[in-house]
Amino acid sequence: MEFIYPKANLIAGVDEVGRGPLVGAVLTAAVILDPNNPIIGLADSKKLTERKREKLFDEIQEKALCWCIGRAEPEEIDKINILHATMLAMQRAVAGLAIVPEFVLIDGNRCPELPMPAQAVVKGDSLVQEISAASILAKVIRDREMVELDKTFPEYGFAKHKGYPTAYHLEKLAQYGATEFHRKSFAPVRRALDITQ
Repeated sequence: MEFIYPKANLIAGVDEVGRGPLVGAVLTAAVILDPNNPIIGLADSKKLTERKREKLFDEIQEKALCWCIGRAEPEEIDKINILHATMLAMQRAVAGLAIVPEFVLIDGNRCPELPMPAQAVVKGDSLVQEISAASILAKVIRDREMVELDKTFPEYGFAKHKGYPTAYHLEKLAQYGATEFHRKSFAPVRRALDITQ
């Protein structure tokens, strides 16, 4: 399947990571690639090995015209819900770009409100290089944050499951209750809070 790019010079790709986990921020990245400095091997971050992602992460930061990370914290997610928090994080990523894009391509089926034209691209992280690059940046940074959080709360196993609701994570949540970084509006966390209170 071929994606037809819009006729614009400066195109930003935007993707998010961390909508499903029970802990931590939802992270988004916006990236404008340099057409004169191509990056080989860009793909959906979920289809790449960790080693390959780390290598591309450095290359994207080096070669892209500009990039920016946007985030919404657990308190924001609990207040406005995960969908709105994701849109907010995407707006923050685009607003933080050092160069204003002419057009924005967003992974998924909906766009946040932006001051420039934008288009949602289903499976964009596999079809659009800029979105692939954004997905890699967002995933590597969020995974690193989970590894850091694991050092503070080793009993939950965040480094392994990255905050997703695995059986192990749910078991530890029931056993120890929630940390301050858990999303309290998510059902498994709410249940764990009810049990431990």
